Amino acid sequence: MNLRDIVKILDAKVLVGEDRLDTVVKTAFSADLMSDVLAFAKPGSLIITGLTIHQVVRTASILDAVGLLIVRGKIPGRETLELARELDIPVLSTRYILFETSGRLYAHGIVGCVEKIEKFNCRQ
Repeated sequence: MNLRDIVKILDAKVLVGEDRLDTVVKTAFSADLMSDVLAFAKPGSLIITGLTIHQVVRTASILDAVGLLIVRGKIPGRETLELARELDIPVLSTRYILFETSGRLYAHGIVGCVEKIEKFNCRQ
């Protein structure tokens, strides 16, 4: 599957990266905590989030993500989109919520870049 397919499946808008829609997407990671994205997402994944701050673009760049997919119809500000252009990171936006977005992509063959965390990470 590529970003163009994702645009169709999710009725998404391409905010940045119209020229990168043929980029192949095999895995994704959904989160609003960028610390979780940095800890668990794998390079080459699509990052799905409801955040629109510039840190999501920086996080995607650090991880060498194939792009960002913003949910709930949110549109990042001008500075965030300019940074995405500068770093050549495609940014899409869909009106679906995070859960529905992830489910629709999973149903079409996109898998999580990590399935399960081996140990619980809580203090008791």
